[in-house]
Amino acid sequence: MKSDKSLYLYQEIILLALRDEKGTIATGFGFIEQVIAGAVLAELLLANKISVENSKKQLVDIESSAPIGDPVVDECLAKMTKAKRRSSLKNWISRLAGVKELKHKAAQQLCERDILRADEQTILFLFKRRVYPEIDPAPEREIIARLKTAIFTETEVLDPRTVVLVSLANGSGILQETFARKELKPYQQRVEKIQQGELTGKATQQVIAACQSAVIVAAVVPAIAASTISS
Repeated sequence: MKSDKSLYLYQEIILLALRDEKGTIATGFGFIEQVIAGAVLAELLLANKISVENSKKQLVDIESSAPIGDPVVDECLAKMTKAKRRSSLKNWISRLAGVKELKHKAAQQLCERDILRADEQTILFLFKRRVYPEIDPAPEREIIARLKTAIFTETEVLDPRTVVLVSLANGSGILQETFARKELKPYQQRVEKIQQGELTGKATQQVIAACQSAVIVAAVVPAIAASTISS
């Protein structure tokens, strides 16, 4: 269960993806909206707001439309609740990634908690863009410390939220930007073990499996799109 003071998964991902001083998304994360959408779906799965049908289609069912108290997650849940027909996990990744100004709404929640600052930057004296420099490094340090404990120690049981965070960060490439490749390389088997849900209790393994599906889709869909554009 997430406490009131802890961050939502999408907020943790945003913090890891942003360059601390510049406030811009690190190079290589051009499809950050899909990763945010995957994080939101994982959040809804962990909160038992949605479930994923155990079939090839992976259709999503709404278990509860009651808001959880976060504007971004609740907007996505409301969008899913209003849908006239069931959709697959893959489809919902795409649809939620298309929520208007999703990444800015996500960053704004961290601004309201005084973790980021919203600025406007002018490029080539013509174009303006919104950036979000970090003003409180403590939350990101705590996230990184949690990742270090999960990956670089022999901790036998991890909480579901940490398992999903590792998977999101690894699948999107954010993990490789957070830690040096030489540092991660000896622990690849450990990361795979985490992603497979082997370090969580049996009661949460089904939820983790559904979350992992969202993570995989969030990572794979942008890759396919990128290869299509470049071909």
